[in-house]
Amino acid sequence: MHSFEELALEFKKKFETKHFPTIPESLYASCDYFLAQGGKRVRPVMCLMGNELFDTINPDAWHVATAIELFHNFTLIHDDIMDAAPLRRGRQTVHTKYGDNTALLAGDVMLIVAYDYLNKINNNYLRRVLSLFNKTAREVCEGQQMDLDFEKKENVVLDEYIRMIELKTSVLLAASLQMGAILGGAGEGNRQHLYEFGKNLGIAFQVQDDYLDAFGNPEKFGKDVGGDIRQNKKTFLLIHALQVANDDQKKELLQLMQNNYENKVERVLNIFKACNIDEWAWALKQQYMDKAFHHLEETAVVSSRKKPLMELANFLVQREH
Repeated sequence: MHSFEELALEFKKKFETKHFPTIPESLYASCDYFLAQGGKRVRPVMCLMGNELFDTINPDAWHVATAIELFHNFTLIHDDIMDAAPLRRGRQTVHTKYGDNTALLAGDVMLIVAYDYLNKINNNYLRRVLSLFNKTAREVCEGQQMDLDFEKKENVVLDEYIRMIELKTSVLLAASLQMGAILGGAGEGNRQHLYEFGKNLGIAFQVQDDYLDAFGNPEKFGKDVGGDIRQNKKTFLLIHALQVANDDQKKELLQLMQNNYENKVERVLNIFKACNIDEWAWALKQQYMDKAFHHLEETAVVSSRKKPLMELANFLVQREH
Protein backbone atom coordinates (compact mmCIF):
# COMPACT_ATOMS: atom_id res chain seq x y z
CA MET A 1 0.00 0.00 0.00
CA HIS A 2 1.23 3.47 -0.85
CA SER A 3 0.56 6.71 0.99
CA PHE A 4 -1.17 9.64 -0.72
CA GLU A 5 2.19 11.46 -0.91
CA GLU A 6 3.91 8.53 -2.64
CA LEU A 7 1.14 8.14 -5.20
CA ALA A 8 0.92 11.91 -5.72
CA LEU A 9 4.64 12.02 -6.52
CA GLU A 10 4.33 9.11 -8.94
CA PHE A 11 1.29 10.68 -10.60
CA LYS A 12 3.06 14.06 -10.86
CA LYS A 13 5.93 12.40 -12.77
CA LYS A 14 3.55 10.67 -15.18
CA PHE A 15 1.27 13.70 -15.59
CA GLU A 16 4.08 16.14 -16.40
CA THR A 17 4.14 15.20 -20.04
CA LYS A 18 2.95 17.00 -23.17
CA HIS A 19 -0.84 16.62 -23.29
CA PHE A 20 -1.39 19.11 -26.11
CA PRO A 21 0.09 19.99 -29.51
CA THR A 22 1.85 23.34 -29.97
CA ILE A 23 -0.26 25.07 -32.63
CA PRO A 24 -2.15 27.33 -32.20
CA GLU A 25 0.30 28.42 -29.56
CA SER A 26 -2.11 31.04 -28.19
CA LEU A 27 -4.53 28.25 -27.19
CA TYR A 28 -2.19 25.54 -25.93
CA ALA A 29 0.11 27.92 -24.03
CA SER A 30 -2.86 28.80 -21.81
CA CYS A 31 -3.50 25.08 -21.11
CA ASP A 32 0.15 24.48 -20.25
CA TYR A 33 0.20 27.61 -18.07
CA PHE A 34 -2.75 26.40 -16.02
CA LEU A 35 -1.55 22.81 -15.60
CA ALA A 36 1.92 24.07 -14.61
CA GLN A 37 0.34 25.67 -11.52
CA GLY A 38 0.12 22.19 -10.06
CA GLY A 39 -2.27 21.61 -7.21
CA LYS A 40 -2.52 18.66 -4.86
CA ARG A 41 -3.90 16.31 -7.56
CA VAL A 42 -6.29 14.92 -4.95
CA ARG A 43 -8.88 13.50 -7.36
CA PRO A 44 -6.59 11.49 -9.66
CA VAL A 45 -4.68 10.13 -6.68
CA MET A 46 -7.98 9.08 -5.09
CA CYS A 47 -8.62 7.04 -8.22
CA LEU A 48 -5.28 5.27 -7.71
CA MET A 49 -6.03 4.78 -4.00
CA GLY A 50 -9.49 3.40 -4.81
CA ASN A 51 -7.80 0.85 -7.06
CA GLU A 52 -5.08 -0.07 -4.57
CA LEU A 53 -7.59 -0.57 -1.76
CA PHE A 54 -8.60 -3.81 -3.54
CA ASP A 55 -5.66 -4.86 -5.72
CA THR A 56 -2.32 -3.76 -7.14
CA ILE A 57 -2.62 -0.71 -9.37
CA ASN A 58 -4.03 -1.54 -12.80
CA PRO A 59 -1.97 0.22 -15.53
CA ASP A 60 -5.26 1.64 -16.87
CA ALA A 61 -5.76 3.51 -13.58
CA TRP A 62 -3.06 5.98 -14.66
CA HIS A 63 -5.04 6.82 -17.83
CA VAL A 64 -8.26 7.28 -15.85
CA ALA A 65 -6.46 9.39 -13.23
CA THR A 66 -5.06 11.62 -15.99
CA ALA A 67 -8.55 12.02 -17.50
CA ILE A 68 -9.94 12.96 -14.08
CA GLU A 69 -7.24 15.59 -13.53
CA LEU A 70 -7.77 17.13 -16.96
CA PHE A 71 -11.54 17.19 -16.41
CA HIS A 72 -11.10 18.83 -13.00
CA ASN A 73 -8.84 21.52 -14.47
CA PHE A 74 -11.36 22.15 -17.25
CA THR A 75 -14.02 22.87 -14.61
CA LEU A 76 -11.67 25.20 -12.70
CA ILE A 77 -10.87 27.29 -15.77
CA HIS A 78 -14.56 27.74 -16.56
CA ASP A 79 -15.51 28.31 -12.89
CA ASP A 80 -12.97 31.12 -12.68
CA ILE A 81 -14.60 32.85 -15.67
CA MET A 82 -18.07 32.53 -14.11
CA ASP A 83 -16.82 33.74 -10.72
CA ALA A 84 -14.73 36.57 -12.24
CA ALA A 85 -11.90 35.29 -10.04
CA PRO A 86 -8.57 37.13 -10.41
CA LEU A 87 -6.47 34.45 -8.68
CA ARG A 88 -6.23 30.67 -8.62
CA ARG A 89 -3.57 28.91 -6.52
CA GLY A 90 -2.05 32.33 -5.90
CA ARG A 91 -1.51 33.09 -9.62
CA GLN A 92 -3.42 34.92 -12.36
CA THR A 93 -6.40 32.97 -13.66
CA VAL A 94 -6.39 31.90 -17.33
CA HIS A 95 -9.16 34.32 -18.33
CA THR A 96 -7.35 37.22 -16.63
CA LYS A 97 -4.08 36.41 -18.40
CA TYR A 98 -5.30 35.23 -21.82
CA GLY A 99 -8.86 36.59 -22.08
CA ASP A 100 -12.28 34.97 -21.65
CA ASN A 101 -12.53 33.51 -25.15
CA THR A 102 -9.21 31.68 -25.02
CA ALA A 103 -9.97 30.48 -21.48
CA LEU A 104 -13.27 28.95 -22.70
CA LEU A 105 -11.47 27.12 -25.49
CA ALA A 106 -8.67 26.00 -23.15
CA GLY A 107 -11.25 24.37 -20.89
CA ASP A 108 -13.02 22.77 -23.85
CA VAL A 109 -9.87 21.24 -25.32
CA MET A 110 -8.81 19.95 -21.89
CA LEU A 111 -12.10 18.05 -21.63
CA ILE A 112 -11.64 16.57 -25.12
CA VAL A 113 -8.13 15.35 -24.28
CA ALA A 114 -9.52 13.78 -21.07
CA TYR A 115 -11.70 11.54 -23.27
CA ASP A 116 -8.65 10.60 -25.34
CA TYR A 117 -7.11 9.17 -22.16
CA LEU A 118 -10.27 7.29 -21.19
CA ASN A 119 -10.32 5.77 -24.67
CA LYS A 120 -7.00 4.05 -23.93
CA ILE A 121 -8.35 1.73 -21.21
CA ASN A 122 -9.21 -1.95 -21.56
CA ASN A 123 -12.64 -2.66 -23.06
CA ASN A 124 -13.51 -4.82 -20.03
CA TYR A 125 -13.75 -1.66 -17.92
CA LEU A 126 -14.41 1.06 -20.49
CA ARG A 127 -18.21 0.99 -20.48
CA ARG A 128 -18.56 1.13 -16.67
CA VAL A 129 -15.87 3.78 -16.25
CA LEU A 130 -17.16 5.93 -19.11
CA SER A 131 -20.74 5.70 -17.85
CA LEU A 132 -19.70 6.87 -14.37
CA PHE A 133 -17.41 9.57 -15.79
CA ASN A 134 -20.20 10.99 -17.98
CA LYS A 135 -22.79 10.86 -15.19
CA THR A 136 -20.35 12.71 -12.92
CA ALA A 137 -19.45 15.30 -15.57
CA ARG A 138 -23.14 16.06 -16.10
CA GLU A 139 -23.75 16.34 -12.34
CA VAL A 140 -20.82 18.77 -11.92
CA CYS A 141 -22.42 21.01 -14.57
CA GLU A 142 -25.80 20.74 -12.81
CA GLY A 143 -24.18 21.72 -9.50
CA GLN A 144 -22.48 24.72 -11.09
CA GLN A 145 -25.79 25.87 -12.59
CA MET A 146 -27.51 25.50 -9.19
CA ASP A 147 -24.75 27.67 -7.73
CA LEU A 148 -25.42 30.31 -10.39
CA ASP A 149 -29.19 30.08 -9.84
CA PHE A 150 -28.75 30.67 -6.11
CA GLU A 151 -27.29 34.11 -6.88
CA LYS A 152 -30.70 35.20 -8.23
CA LYS A 153 -32.85 33.29 -5.73
CA GLU A 154 -33.94 35.17 -2.61
CA ASN A 155 -34.26 32.24 -0.23
CA VAL A 156 -31.96 29.22 -0.39
CA VAL A 157 -32.40 26.55 2.27
CA LEU A 158 -29.49 24.56 3.64
CA ASP A 159 -30.62 21.25 2.08
CA GLU A 160 -30.58 22.86 -1.38
CA TYR A 161 -27.12 24.23 -0.74
CA ILE A 162 -25.79 20.85 0.44
CA ARG A 163 -27.23 19.23 -2.71
CA MET A 164 -25.44 21.83 -4.83
CA ILE A 165 -22.14 21.11 -3.05
CA GLU A 166 -22.70 17.39 -3.54
CA LEU A 167 -23.06 17.83 -7.29
CA LYS A 168 -20.50 20.57 -7.85
CA THR A 169 -17.72 19.15 -5.69
CA SER A 170 -18.40 15.83 -3.97
CA VAL A 171 -19.47 13.57 -6.81
CA LEU A 172 -16.10 13.95 -8.55
CA LEU A 173 -14.22 12.83 -5.44
CA ALA A 174 -16.67 9.95 -4.99
CA ALA A 175 -16.51 8.89 -8.64
CA SER A 176 -12.69 9.07 -8.67
CA LEU A 177 -12.60 6.53 -5.85
CA GLN A 178 -15.27 4.37 -7.47
CA MET A 179 -13.56 4.36 -10.88
CA GLY A 180 -10.40 3.18 -9.14
CA ALA A 181 -12.40 0.50 -7.32
CA ILE A 182 -13.84 -0.71 -10.66
CA LEU A 183 -10.30 -1.07 -12.03
CA GLY A 184 -9.29 -2.87 -8.81
CA GLY A 185 -12.05 -5.45 -9.24
CA ALA A 186 -14.19 -4.40 -6.25
CA GLY A 187 -17.71 -5.77 -5.81
CA GLU A 188 -20.87 -3.65 -6.03
CA GLY A 189 -21.29 -3.20 -2.24
CA ASN A 190 -17.72 -2.07 -1.70
CA ARG A 191 -17.86 0.28 -4.68
CA GLN A 192 -20.97 1.91 -3.21
CA HIS A 193 -19.48 2.32 0.28
CA LEU A 194 -16.38 3.89 -1.25
CA TYR A 195 -18.57 6.27 -3.29
CA GLU A 196 -20.47 7.34 -0.14
CA PHE A 197 -17.17 7.82 1.69
CA GLY A 198 -15.95 10.12 -1.08
CA LYS A 199 -19.26 11.98 -1.34
CA ASN A 200 -19.47 12.81 2.38
CA LEU A 201 -15.77 13.64 2.52
CA GLY A 202 -16.34 16.02 -0.40
CA ILE A 203 -19.16 17.82 1.40
CA ALA A 204 -17.00 18.18 4.52
CA PHE A 205 -14.15 19.47 2.35
CA GLN A 206 -16.39 22.06 0.65
CA VAL A 207 -17.88 23.20 3.96
CA GLN A 208 -14.33 23.84 5.09
CA ASP A 209 -13.44 25.50 1.78
CA ASP A 210 -16.34 27.94 2.12
CA TYR A 211 -15.32 28.58 5.72
CA LEU A 212 -11.75 29.37 4.62
CA ASP A 213 -13.04 31.75 1.93
CA ALA A 214 -14.51 33.83 4.76
CA PHE A 215 -12.17 33.21 7.67
CA GLY A 216 -8.94 31.86 6.13
CA ASN A 217 -5.47 33.33 5.78
CA PRO A 218 -5.05 34.36 2.09
CA GLU A 219 -1.34 33.43 2.07
CA LYS A 220 -2.13 29.86 3.16
CA PHE A 221 -5.43 29.59 1.28
CA GLY A 222 -4.05 30.84 -2.07
CA LYS A 223 -7.24 32.75 -2.91
CA ASP A 224 -8.74 36.14 -2.17
CA VAL A 225 -10.40 35.88 1.24
CA GLY A 226 -13.97 37.17 1.22
CA GLY A 227 -14.45 36.42 -2.49
CA ASP A 228 -17.79 34.72 -1.87
CA ILE A 229 -19.00 37.69 0.19
CA ARG A 230 -17.99 40.17 -2.52
CA GLN A 231 -19.79 38.04 -5.12
CA ASN A 232 -22.91 37.88 -2.89
CA LYS A 233 -22.77 34.08 -3.02
CA LYS A 234 -25.37 32.33 -0.91
CA THR A 235 -22.92 30.03 0.83
CA PHE A 236 -23.96 27.85 3.75
CA LEU A 237 -22.42 30.55 6.00
CA LEU A 238 -24.82 33.20 4.73
CA ILE A 239 -27.80 30.80 4.61
CA HIS A 240 -27.33 29.84 8.26
CA ALA A 241 -26.61 33.43 9.32
CA LEU A 242 -29.92 34.59 7.81
CA GLN A 243 -31.68 31.81 9.74
CA VAL A 244 -30.18 32.58 13.16
CA ALA A 245 -29.50 36.35 13.01
CA ASN A 246 -31.66 38.81 14.94
CA ASP A 247 -33.79 41.30 12.99
CA ASP A 248 -31.14 44.04 12.96
CA GLN A 249 -28.38 41.67 11.84
CA LYS A 250 -30.59 40.17 9.15
CA LYS A 251 -31.54 43.62 7.87
CA GLU A 252 -27.88 44.65 7.72
CA LEU A 253 -26.86 41.42 5.95
CA LEU A 254 -29.53 41.86 3.28
CA GLN A 255 -28.52 45.50 2.82
CA LEU A 256 -24.84 44.53 2.50
CA MET A 257 -25.71 41.93 -0.15
CA GLN A 258 -27.40 44.57 -2.28
CA ASN A 259 -24.51 47.04 -2.24
CA ASN A 260 -20.73 46.99 -2.66
CA TYR A 261 -19.65 48.92 0.41
CA GLU A 262 -15.94 49.50 0.88
CA ASN A 263 -15.91 47.58 4.18
CA LYS A 264 -18.50 45.01 3.11
CA VAL A 265 -16.41 41.89 3.83
CA GLU A 266 -15.42 43.13 7.30
CA ARG A 267 -19.03 43.99 8.23
CA VAL A 268 -20.40 40.64 7.02
CA LEU A 269 -17.68 38.75 8.91
CA ASN A 270 -18.52 40.67 12.09
CA ILE A 271 -22.13 39.48 11.83
CA PHE A 272 -21.00 35.91 11.09
CA LYS A 273 -18.83 35.92 14.21
CA ALA A 274 -21.60 37.41 16.34
CA CYS A 275 -23.89 34.56 15.18
CA ASN A 276 -21.19 31.90 15.90
CA ILE A 277 -21.21 30.84 12.26
CA ASP A 278 -17.57 29.72 12.44
CA GLU A 279 -18.28 27.25 15.28
CA TRP A 280 -21.44 25.98 13.57
CA ALA A 281 -19.54 25.41 10.32
CA TRP A 282 -16.87 23.25 11.93
CA ALA A 283 -19.57 21.17 13.65
CA LEU A 284 -21.30 20.64 10.29
CA LYS A 285 -18.00 19.62 8.75
CA GLN A 286 -17.51 17.02 11.51
CA GLN A 287 -20.99 15.61 10.94
CA TYR A 288 -20.12 14.79 7.32
CA MET A 289 -16.70 13.45 8.30
CA ASP A 290 -18.38 10.99 10.68
CA LYS A 291 -20.64 9.78 7.85
CA ALA A 292 -17.65 9.39 5.54
CA PHE A 293 -15.68 7.31 8.05
CA HIS A 294 -18.71 5.10 8.71
CA HIS A 295 -18.79 4.09 5.02
CA LEU A 296 -15.04 3.51 4.93
CA GLU A 297 -15.40 1.30 7.99
CA GLU A 298 -18.16 -0.70 6.25
CA THR A 299 -15.97 -1.33 3.20
CA ALA A 300 -15.06 -5.03 3.37
CA VAL A 301 -11.28 -4.99 3.21
CA VAL A 302 -8.76 -5.36 6.03
CA SER A 303 -8.32 -2.22 8.14
CA SER A 304 -4.62 -1.80 7.34
CA ARG A 305 -5.47 -1.27 3.65
CA LYS A 306 -7.76 1.65 4.58
CA LYS A 307 -5.07 3.57 6.45
CA PRO A 308 -3.88 5.75 3.49
CA LEU A 309 -7.48 6.84 2.78
CA MET A 310 -8.08 7.67 6.44
CA GLU A 311 -4.89 9.74 6.51
CA LEU A 312 -5.90 11.57 3.33
CA ALA A 313 -9.37 12.33 4.70
CA ASN A 314 -7.90 13.80 7.87
CA PHE A 315 -5.41 15.84 5.87
CA LEU A 316 -8.10 17.28 3.57
CA VAL A 317 -10.36 18.50 6.35
CA GLN A 318 -7.80 19.68 8.85
CA ARG A 319 -6.02 22.31 6.81
CA GLU A 320 -4.89 25.35 8.74
CA HIS A 321 -7.34 28.26 9.04
